[in-house]
Parts: sequence; structure tokens; C-alpha cells
Amino acid sequence: MANIPDYNLDELDARQNIIIKGARVHNLKNLSVALPRNKFIVITGLSGSGKSSLAFDTLYAEGQRMYVESLSSYARQFLGRMDKPDVDYIKGISPAIAIEQKVSIKNNRSTVGTSTEIYDYLKLLYARIGKTYSPVTGEVVQKDSVADVVDFIFSLEDEARVMILAPLHQHTDRTLAKELDLLLQKGYSRIYADGEVYFIEELLEQKKPKLGKHIYILVDRAVIYKSDEDLQFRIADSVQTAFFEGHGECRVIYGEEERVFSDRFELDGMVFEEPSVNFFSFNNPYGACQTCEGFGSVLGIDPDLVIPDKSLTIYEGAIAPWRSDKMNEWLQPLVKNGIRFDFPIHRPYNELTEAEQELLWKGNKYFEGLNEFFRHIQGQTHKIQYRVMLSRYRGRTTCPECRGSRLRKDASYVKVNGKSITDLVLMPLTQVLPFFRGIELTQHERNVADRLVTEVANRLSYLERVGLGYLTLNRLSNTLSGGESQRINLATSLGSALVGSMYILDEPSIGLHPKDSEQLIGVLRTLQQLGNTVIVVEHEEEMMKAADQLIDIGPEAGSGGGNLMFQGTFEEMTRSVDTYTAKYLSGRMEVPVPSHRRKWRNAIEVIGARENNLKNLSVKFPLSVMTVVTGVSGSGKSTLVKKILAPAMQKLHGSSSESTGKFDKLAGDYGKIDHVEFVDQNPIGKSSRSNPVTYVKAYDAIRALYADQPLAKSRGFKPSHFSFNIEGGRCEVCQGEGQVKIEMQFMADIYLTCESCHGQRFKQDVLDIQYKEKNISEVLDMTIADSISFFADQPKISERLKPLDDVGLGYIRLGQSSNTLSGGEAQRVKLASFLTKGATSHHENILFIFDEPSTGLHFHDISKLLTSMNALIENGNTVVIIEHNMDIIKSADWIIDLGPEGGTNGGHLLFEGTPEEMVKLEHNDTARFLRGKV
Repeated sequence: MANIPDYNLDELDARQNIIIKGARVHNLKNLSVALPRNKFIVITGLSGSGKSSLAFDTLYAEGQRMYVESLSSYARQFLGRMDKPDVDYIKGISPAIAIEQKVSIKNNRSTVGTSTEIYDYLKLLYARIGKTYSPVTGEVVQKDSVADVVDFIFSLEDEARVMILAPLHQHTDRTLAKELDLLLQKGYSRIYADGEVYFIEELLEQKKPKLGKHIYILVDRAVIYKSDEDLQFRIADSVQTAFFEGHGECRVIYGEEERVFSDRFELDGMVFEEPSVNFFSFNNPYGACQTCEGFGSVLGIDPDLVIPDKSLTIYEGAIAPWRSDKMNEWLQPLVKNGIRFDFPIHRPYNELTEAEQELLWKGNKYFEGLNEFFRHIQGQTHKIQYRVMLSRYRGRTTCPECRGSRLRKDASYVKVNGKSITDLVLMPLTQVLPFFRGIELTQHERNVADRLVTEVANRLSYLERVGLGYLTLNRLSNTLSGGESQRINLATSLGSALVGSMYILDEPSIGLHPKDSEQLIGVLRTLQQLGNTVIVVEHEEEMMKAADQLIDIGPEAGSGGGNLMFQGTFEEMTRSVDTYTAKYLSGRMEVPVPSHRRKWRNAIEVIGARENNLKNLSVKFPLSVMTVVTGVSGSGKSTLVKKILAPAMQKLHGSSSESTGKFDKLAGDYGKIDHVEFVDQNPIGKSSRSNPVTYVKAYDAIRALYADQPLAKSRGFKPSHFSFNIEGGRCEVCQGEGQVKIEMQFMADIYLTCESCHGQRFKQDVLDIQYKEKNISEVLDMTIADSISFFADQPKISERLKPLDDVGLGYIRLGQSSNTLSGGEAQRVKLASFLTKGATSHHENILFIFDEPSTGLHFHDISKLLTSMNALIENGNTVVIIEHNMDIIKSADWIIDLGPEGGTNGGHLLFEGTPEEMVKLEHNDTARFLRGKV
């Protein structure tokens, strides 16, 4: 029975509450609820019960729509235009900010720095107050302006005599006499040479005037009186002329002394670029490294391909291209003469020092190194065998010019407080923050940069607080996990620190270890204490315990959901209600611990993993069991599984072009795997025409069934007539979409139900054909759960649909467009497609890799998910899961735990073994949370 506070919505004060009356979006059943303002509210319930429909499609959509409608019609045409949600009314709504789970950016140029906008502030900071240092002497490079010279001249004592000179740059094809004549024509009357002043006219009267090497044009001379304003203007004018005539150089002689000024930005014989914002932008041709064009990597010789097995010695043939008889002649000088320069040819490559490894590439007087070898091969590319050889060792490598920082080399000459922008982007955020907190600036610099420094420090501190301190600003956005990108969006929103807003978050705990969730709750609390209403759609127990109010939607998913089951505190919920959430929270129901752990004999072993922060790990992945890789956020789980194990295994089966992370070799029984499936949260189809029923190949059987009906046969219909994707049976007015889009410029586009087919997608003569009194359009509108009982007598169809129900997707409709599915739902549709009968039979042993499959899953759905995973293993497959959810970790046969921290302090193998062995560990974060479960 639902447990809801007894209030009358019409009498509540909209200044204290956000009041929703009669929400009917998607599966919501006329739901009414009052959300107290400025509180931390968690909305929970089974997957598909209507949580997101309430939070995003009703509350956020209305908040956003009302804001957009307050703008001018001109501005509205550039903004996302939203429909009014189907609801009686919403009162007291605040401006809404939504932070959703989005699968991260695919762009190769987007980095953590650019997506959080920190990099934009850094570029501005370095362009405005950065000082350029010469790489030769380390001196500051400065250029003089006219004002600098005038200030200097007027700083001399009164009645000082000064001469303003410009060096004479003699043209190569002109005689000195010709040059002097030109000066006379320009209006100059004197020159200065060898400490003497000469009249030009007098020199021209001599046949061949003899002067020293250094000749100067005397532009002006004056006696200085500080009070004379007209003199200041005259001197400024003369200095400007001297800079022009002297090609950027001006010399001032006063008394016995002289001083040289230059308006060129140069020092130590080098000309430097003046810092500007584009100078530090790797997305701009002016600032990007010329070698890699701002990508940070180039196509070059890949050291991992040249030395594939790093456990071999040089003598045993560690260098792959020198193994053949012909190329062995490059190796022989090194083997014979190694003793002369103390080179250990019998020591494994991975035990050589960095200097010894570099020597192999550079060579010395006794042998030519690998760089010279590849230069020789490149010179021979007119022969096909050399071209083939070269292609074998090419790969993406870090750009040698910019060390992967993507910026032109001279951008690193500009420093603030002793650090260049390149230094900062390559440091973990935990080290960048202290730099900005302790930055020392002059008063002028502070006036210019105070706001910039504050903005950067604020954003960095939020990134650290949401548990991302281990990232660098240079980290590519497309290498982040879903949870990391969502927390970056959260930190970016926090950086703006609005007040009186409504923040709506979609499972911010995704990808967070329970240890990091505690920090995240603190961040959300800060947001709420600033004076915002924070509404979180969440399944995580700690998050529910921390909430001021819990709202439970249910009781079931899909058409069985959409009701308000409970509103109140965590304690009230565990005591008094009978929903699935309450049963799991109070311990009346639970995800059972398996009765036994599967034993294993064979394993794939990854040896010497060193990508990102991994510290030369060697780790075993057992076959035919469920392995869970865990550890705090940023400890190296994704790097180990997604960057090394998955691409290395896929390459063995010729199905990956992705570069593999750095590691020595695969060992063990990898040959027993026939195929690799990486099941992530990317959408299953981006068009509105793809849907789950086509993905699991059930729609073919449904169309065949309808084409088999007597009326369809008499009308000559084929299975293709029952497809809304091709001409034939579909309605041609809406082309099988069921609705027609009418563009309304600055108002939301209107989607009207198609007048011809009334939203049924098919022509009338196709809709006449029925099976069990339902036509094809009515079947597409059924939920998976309903359709399984409807097609119970059609095993071909029901066997393909049942896995969708088994993975907890019984609530979605057969014809639901796949672009409306969340990341977690898309991942479970993929899982279901592997569970369908016969889908995995042509591969005997598949290695399935799942990236956080618990995303978006309620406790009750995790149970179903584990049953499906176990079914895969019983079919003879292997399952590897990256996961933080304790219910999944406790169900594993084998655990691999990485840590102890994120980033540079992570990447160590802390534990391999069963959950029972793990809980005995002291001082282990995962073990601490697992103890309560096993």
C-alpha cells in the first residue's frame, strides 16, 4: 500500500514547495506530489517505474520551457525548444539545470581542460600576465615601447643633453654616398659615427668619406626640461621615427653613457612570439604543434611493435625487425661491441635503465641505433619488401615535438610563477590546485588576473571534491568513463554556483566506488545549502540514507509503474512500506550470495601492463567464471580492461583497429577464446527507427507470422509489408514514423499524429490483418512482458523476447525507439541479444566484457541481471565486469582489486581471489564495504 503524506496540493504554498499535479508523461498515472524547496530529494524505484519521466521529462522540461519562453522570439529559435509536459499544473518551479548520463564526447580534440572551461581561463591568464623566458639563458624577454624610452629620458636630471640615434642599415647595392644622399632627401642633416657627429652635406663634398663600421642617423638632440610638455611630444615622435629607421632599434646617448632600446621581442639572438590567447590554443593553427597538428600523437614508429616482448634480452632477439638473417647485420655490431661501452645484452629489455633503452634508439660510435635503421628503411621504400616492413612497425605514438601537450614548442617558454601552461596540463589536478592557491603575483598582475585565478581554483576544487583529482587537464574526454564525464558536468555546474535553482541529476554515483560516494554526497549537500533544490534519481543506498526526503515510484516497471508509492524519510521507508525498495533497504529481500564459487583451471594472463597509471602489473583473468575488476575511481580498472585486455584479445581475432595500451605480452590460455564481445553503454541505434525488438531479431519472426495469416496470403503480402522502414505496407504520408513534424521556428516543433494512419504507422489494408485480434501496430505498442504471454504459442518469437524480460527490460514497448533508451538500458538490450537462443552457438567460448552493467539498476533488477550473466557462463562463456556495485562484487567467482588511490597513487594490484578471501583484508577500501555483504 502506498504511503504518502496527507496534504492538499491546492492549499500548499508554492514559495515553500514545487507542486506537481496530475503528471501523465510516459507511464506516470496522474501523479501528484509536492517537493519541499531547498532540500536534498532522492527519487527511487524499479528501473522503468517512471523516475526519469517525473524528474527530467516533467520537472526539468517545464523549468527549461518556462525559462526559454521568457526570452525574445529571436533568441528562442537558437535554443532547444521543448514541449509542454502532459500535466495539469506545476507551481513554484525554479530555473532548472539537468546533469544527465551522457556517453562521453567522441571528439579527438576535447580534453578535460576544454570541457570544464578551465583551459579557456588558463589561455587568458598566460596571454595577459605570462612572461617569456629565453631557453638559452633563462632571462626574461622584453620589448621596449615608445613610452618606455620617453619615461627613461625624462627620468634623467634637468638640463641633461640627449641624442636619439637609429642605426643606419645600408642597402647592399648602394654606396655610402648614395645612402647619405637619400638621408638628406628624407630631411636628416647629421649622422653619428666613431663618437663624432658629422654633417651629411660636408661628407658628401668629400670624394670617398671614410667612416667606421657603425654609423647612426642622428634623429634628434635636446636638452631635457621635465616641465616642458611640448618637448615630451617631440621626443616621443623622434623615438617613434628612430624605431622605424633603425628596424626596431633606438639608441639614446646621455653625457658619457648610452642605452639601447629595442621594440623587437627578441633575446639571445632568438625572435620570440608575443603571447596571445591563440598562441596557447591547440585547436587553432597558430598555437597547435606543427608536427602533430594539435592532436598530441603522430603516425610514427611504434616502440611497442618494434620490441613486442619486453621480457626478452637483446641477445635473444627482443628487437623484432633485427631477427631476420638479412637485418641481423644491424644487431651484430651491438652484440660484439656491447662490452666496450658496458651494455648488458643478456639483461631483459624491461630491466634496462631508461638511458640504456634510449641508447638502442640513438646508437653510438660502435653501432647504429634503431632511429638510423628506420631512416635507412625509409630511404629504400621504392622496394616493396621495405614498404611492407615499414608498415609493420608503424603506429600512433606520442608526438616527439610537444611531448603530447599538443601546443607549439615556444608556448612552453611563457611562464607564470615558474610554471608553463604545458607543465600545468600534464600535472594531476591535485597538484595544480596548490599551485593556484599559492600563486604569487605583483600588484599589477593581481589587478589583471585575480578573477581568472579565483575561477580556475574554484573549478579545480570542485573537480577534486567530486573525486576526479587524479585526472590531468590534458586527458582526452573520449577516454573518460560515463561516470567521470557526468561528474565533470557536475563540477562545471558547481563552478557557476547558482542560488535558488533546481538541480536534477541522473545517478551521479555511476562509476564511483562507495568510498568516493561519501565525498559526492558532501558536494550535493553544499549545493543544497547554497539555497538550491537538489533532486537526484538514484539507486545507491548511501545516497538514499543521506536524503532529506525519499520519493519511491512504482510498484512495478513500465505500464505497472507510474504511481507515487512513498514520500518521507529513509527511516519511515524501511519501517512502514511494502515496496521493492523498502524490502531491499530493510533486508527483507536481498540479492543472494552464491552458494558456491566456481573453480577454474585456465586463465588469460596480461603481463607487464604499464598504460596510464598501471605500475607494471601482471594479472590473471580466469576462463569460464565471472571476474569482477574493482577499485576506487581512477585506480586503473578501465585502463586494464578497456585499453589492454579488450583490444589485445580483439586483435587476435582481427576485430579491432584500436591501439592497445602499453604491456609486455598476453600469456596463458587465450587461444581457448573464440570471440570477444565488449558490451558498453553506447546507444544501440541513433535513429528513431531502430528499436529493441529488431535488435534481438524478434521482429523478423513477428512479420513472418503476420504474412502467414490467410488474409495476408490472399492479398499477396510478404513479411516486408509489415515493416515500417521500407515502402510497401507502411503509411507513406508519415513514412512509417506515426507522426508528422511541423517546424514552428522559435516555438517547439509540433509532432502531430499522422492524419492518414492515425499514428499506427501502416496502411489500412495491412492493419486489417490480425493475429489473436491484434494488428501489427497494436503488437508494437505492447510491453515486452505483455507480448511474451501474447506470443506464448509462438516459441520462435517468445524465446527471442524472453531474454529482454530476464535482464529487467519487461517494461519497455516492443516498438519503442532506441534513442529513448538510457545507457544502462542500451547495455542490457545488447546483453539480451547474446542470451537469445542460438545467438552464441556459433562461437564456442566468448569473452564478454561489461562496463558497469549495474548503471540505472534497482536492487531488484540487479538480481535479474546476475541470473542472465550466470546463464552466459553456463553456456561455456567467460564474463569480465568492471564494477563498483557491492551486490555484483559479492556474486563474483574471482575479484581483481586495483588501488590503493586514484591517479598517480593507483595502478597497483592489491588483491586477486574470492570474495571470502577479500573480506579478511585490512586497510582495503573495497573489502571494508564488502564485509557487510558477504
